[in-house]
Amino acid sequence: MLAGLMNLLKSCWRPASERYAHAGSDANGRQDGLLWYKDSGQHICGEFSMAVVQANSLLEDQSQIESGSLSFLDSGPYGTFVGVYDGHGGPETSRYINDHLFHHLKRFTSEQQLMSTDVIRKAFQATEEGFLSLVTKQWPMKPQIAAVGSCCLVGVICGGMLYVANLGDSRAVLGRLVKATGEVLAVQLSTEHNASVKSIRQELQSLHPDDPHIVVLKHNVWRVKGLIQVSRSIGDVYLKKAEFNREPLYAKFRLREPFRRPILSAEPSISVNQLQSHDQFLIFASDGLWEHLSNQEAVDIVQRHPHNGSARRLVKAALQEAAKKREMRYSDLKKIDRGVRRHFHDDITVVVVFLDSNLVSKASSSKGPTLSVRGGGVLLPANYLAPCVTPTEPGNS
Repeated sequence: MLAGLMNLLKSCWRPASERYAHAGSDANGRQDGLLWYKDSGQHICGEFSMAVVQANSLLEDQSQIESGSLSFLDSGPYGTFVGVYDGHGGPETSRYINDHLFHHLKRFTSEQQLMSTDVIRKAFQATEEGFLSLVTKQWPMKPQIAAVGSCCLVGVICGGMLYVANLGDSRAVLGRLVKATGEVLAVQLSTEHNASVKSIRQELQSLHPDDPHIVVLKHNVWRVKGLIQVSRSIGDVYLKKAEFNREPLYAKFRLREPFRRPILSAEPSISVNQLQSHDQFLIFASDGLWEHLSNQEAVDIVQRHPHNGSARRLVKAALQEAAKKREMRYSDLKKIDRGVRRHFHDDITVVVVFLDSNLVSKASSSKGPTLSVRGGGVLLPANYLAPCVTPTEPGNS
C-alpha cells in the first residue's frame, strides 16, 4: 500500500515534460525548455506561427488553430479558426475548451450551413454548459473545480470576413498597412472584460446596483467581489451558481453574502470585420504578452522580421521585458523553473496569422490545406483533469 502511495505521489510531482508525450516532429512544433513553438505552417488563408511559454506549475494556457472545413458538411464553409484560452485557478477549464469549443462551432455551422455571430455565440454557450455539467459531476469529489475558469479568445476567418469573439482579457490585434505612408498600424479587434477597465467597472455596477462591493480595489488592483479581475469567462461557476459558493469550497473563494444572480458572465463580445487587401496579419495572444508589450510594439516586431518564427519572437520580446523589469538578464530568467517562473511572468500564448488577400477571397469555397495544431504540442488523455493540482487564488486571468 505504501509503495502504491509513493508511486502516486511521484506521478503528481513528475515534471510535465515527463508526464506528457510531447510531439517530437517539426510538424507538431518543437520544445526548448519551457518554450514550445511552431515557427511556420500553412493555413487556408496564408501562413501562421505559434508559441507558448509556461510559467505556472501546470500550463494554464491552451490554444489551437484549425483550418479547412468549419462544419461537418462536405459543402463547408471553409476557413480558419484560432482559439486562445487563458485559464486561471487551474488548467481544467482551458483544456475543456480546447477539447470542445471547435466541435460545437462545427455542429452549429452545420445546422445553419453558414458562419455567423449566432453560431459562435451558441458554441460558447454550449461549451459553458458542458463545463458546468462537468463541475456538477466532479463537485462531490473535487469541489475546488468550481473555482477554475478560463478566458476565451476566438478568431474565425471565413468568406472574407473576420469574426472575433472574446471573454476575459486576452487580445486580438490586426496589423494594417497604411498605403500612403507604408506604416503598419495596430488595430485592436477585441473587447476586454477586466475590472481594471473603468467601463467594465461601470457595467458591473449597473448590473448589480444593490451591491456596493461588486468591484473592490484590493492591493491596488480592481477585482470583481475582491476575488478575480475578469468579469466574463467560461467556468468560475462559484461566481455564477450560488449552490457552488459554499463548503467544501475553500473559504477564500466563498462569499459572505448569498447572491441571487450570476456575478460573472459567459456572454462573449463579438466583432465582425470585412478583411481588406491592406490587412497584413493578426496577433492572438493571452494577456501574458500584453502585460509586457503594447499593441504597436507587437505589430512592429512582426512587421520588421520574416514571417518564420514571428510568434516565438514576440514571446522572447515579452520575456526580455519581464527580465528587464526585475533587473535581471534574459538568460538568467530562462533558467528559472515552472512554478517559480510565475513570479516573473504569466503563461504566454501567441498565435500570429498572416493574411494572403488572394487566399482570403477564395477560402470559403476552397478546401485548401486541412490543419489542426494545438499550442504546446502536449498529447493528453481524453477528458483529462489534473488530479494533483489545487487551484490557486484566481486573482489574475
